[in-house]
Amino acid sequence: MKAKVDRDICVGCGLCESVCPKVFEMDNDSIAEVIAKVITTENEACALEAQDECPVSAIIVD
Repeated sequence: MKAKVDRDICVGCGLCESVCPKVFEMDNDSIAEVIAKVITTENEACALEAQDECPVSAIIVD
């Protein structure tokens, strides 16, 4: 699995980083970025939760 963040619609709320800090972090512009090249089995559930909880649907996990 991999994750992507649409930087054009991310509002920088930080929820993804809170839910799944091994996959997402906030950059210097307070926009989410993916820090895991591949999502491990251990982090699949939290990555999918971050996708589901993103208030602007800026995260895609596939």
